[in-house]
Amino acid sequence: MNSAFSRRSLWLLIVAVVVIWFGNLEYRKLIKPDEGRYAEIPREMVVSGDWVTPRLNDLKYFEKPPLQYWATAVAYEVFGEHQWTSRLWAALTGLAGVLLAGFTGARLFGREAGIYAALILGSSSLYALMSHVNTLDMGVTFFISLGIFALLLAQQESATAPRRNWMLLAWAAMALAVLSKGLMGLILPGAALFLYSLFNRDVRIWLRMHWVSGLLVFLLVATPWFVLVMRANPEFFQFFFIHEHFERFTTKVHGRYQPWHYFVPVLLFGMLPWTLLMFDALLRTWRGSTAQARTFSPERFLLVWAVFIYFFFTISSSKLPSYLLPMFPALALLMGKQLAAMDARRAFWLIAPLLPVLLALLLVVVNTDRFADTPVQTEMYGEYATWLTVAILIWVGGMVAALYGLRRGNKAGAIVTLALSTLLATQIGVSGYNTIARERSAYLIAEAIAPQIKPDVPFYSVYNYEQTLPFYLKRTLTLVDFQDEMAFGIGQEPHKWLPNADALAVRWKTDAEAYAIMPLFAVQILKEKGMEMREIYRDHQLVVVVKP
Repeated sequence: MNSAFSRRSLWLLIVAVVVIWFGNLEYRKLIKPDEGRYAEIPREMVVSGDWVTPRLNDLKYFEKPPLQYWATAVAYEVFGEHQWTSRLWAALTGLAGVLLAGFTGARLFGREAGIYAALILGSSSLYALMSHVNTLDMGVTFFISLGIFALLLAQQESATAPRRNWMLLAWAAMALAVLSKGLMGLILPGAALFLYSLFNRDVRIWLRMHWVSGLLVFLLVATPWFVLVMRANPEFFQFFFIHEHFERFTTKVHGRYQPWHYFVPVLLFGMLPWTLLMFDALLRTWRGSTAQARTFSPERFLLVWAVFIYFFFTISSSKLPSYLLPMFPALALLMGKQLAAMDARRAFWLIAPLLPVLLALLLVVVNTDRFADTPVQTEMYGEYATWLTVAILIWVGGMVAALYGLRRGNKAGAIVTLALSTLLATQIGVSGYNTIARERSAYLIAEAIAPQIKPDVPFYSVYNYEQTLPFYLKRTLTLVDFQDEMAFGIGQEPHKWLPNADALAVRWKTDAEAYAIMPLFAVQILKEKGMEMREIYRDHQLVVVVKP
């Protein structure tokens, strides 16, 4: 056993990672739109008792499948509705992905390679960041990775039973990926497998998929919810399968069109501090992996997977930084393998050139307030700059210590130091975002008005929808002249919204009591409609009023 990674040192490392990983889940306020949305949908599941039809603001919401909603709803039932329970699924699947990378790397490439793979993945800046933000991307990344890693392990087995078991796990994981974020959980691994078999001239892999038992497992896991939701909502099929999959990829319907080079800085900065190691691993894998027919190459499969994911989302008409996350576990395995094989001197030269990059980032973050557009933003960004400065200084200190260790030949200690300092710096930077939460979260509004809000009194949201407000108030709102992502749900249940301010004015007169939240400009518009109202809250963006 490598003394640098003894059993005791590994357990101490795991404890340190767990403490840093979960330490700030409750600290930050939820931010809009994603964290508010994915905290609210499970809350409404718990309140309604309907775990088949997802709803956002009491409107049918079919953009994504329910696995993360279910997991978060269970967390609410067990631990209560908190910020940390809303983020728990993302954090758990993120850490599970790190452990999975370590396990798979050790099985495929050796114990040391597995440890390095886990360290690299858990400290890649984008992966660490997205593991602590409440979106669906980390969950689907874990299950897709579980599927492809189980496939790799199955191909290493010579006995029929172990290979079958790994393949059944792969099929189940793909089903859970589908339940996490849709058909990408099946299409992406299938397309990558096809490309691998084409490039590597390996058709025998298709004969080792255990199609009958595998498809049975897949269908047993994935299809029950789809059957139930389509029986309850016949309109589900067209919206989910056509609009949310085909149109999302081929059109600009979601308004996320970005140029072809959009993901270049995302990958370069998202992989820090391992960016140069990534390019080295990709190049050496391309040059050194086997391309012989009938010989399965896990290295080449991981290479095909990573490159395919990058180009698939590059050509997509819908782009977000987190879409690249499924690349990261595969890249970590390749990088862990290369790092285990190289000496400390080479590792030094793959890390040292990134020190000036961190120093440049330091110069940027100390001037964060210069990006502000308003006096309020200037104050908030100035506070955030302090957090970011501390984070970068810790990161720089960790990198300097790691480079010193590599110069002395202590590769294992250096990599651990750099990984932990990067993870800690990322967590501090994420926590610091709370300083600007008042512009991205409605928690201050909720705290101010909650004592005056009666649960059975209508609450109108005019010209906007604050995604985090329903979660903090523990109630839904009636939208007025606003649809956005809830347009489909409004179309199914139009009686649950008001189309314009005139309709609100009529309703306002008949309501015995009522509340409304609106942008500043809307106050005068509604007064001109004859609405009597009294302000109970105002900030630089929104006003909350009550019918006197």
